[in-house]
Amino acid sequence: MSEKTNENTEFQRLLKVRKDKKMRKPKFRRHDWHKKKRLSEVWRRPRGIHNKMRRHIKGKGALVKVGYRVPSIVRNLHPSGKREILVHNPAELEDISGDVVIRIGRTVGMRKRISIQKKAEEMGLIVVNKKEMGGEES
Repeated sequence: MSEKTNENTEFQRLLKVRKDKKMRKPKFRRHDWHKKKRLSEVWRRPRGIHNKMRRHIKGKGALVKVGYRVPSIVRNLHPSGKREILVHNPAELEDISGDVVIRIGRTVGMRKRISIQKKAEEMGLIVVNKKEMGGEES
């Protein structure tokens, strides 16, 4: 039992580390994105020989580095610490077991969404992007 609690406390600690790192992480934006209308904010690595950002000049923006990464155990998890699974139809819920949360795909219509939400509720699964089912006849 003590080994299980040690693992759980370590997991909780790593979730806290992830939260702290995400708070400190800067917004990585493309060099000179604000100067030219045709450039989007999306990150592109600066490669020019005179580029101030590439040369780490102070005040020119942060570069993406491995040091900003979160621990691998808690990477890509839902903020609750559970694994998140994307679902597009009720049949995909049958294979799901364990400590997970469900996210319904954005292209799923209301009729199928309602059936997914009902089935997930019967199975005791949490739906992250649950919508209210107003005007439903039962």
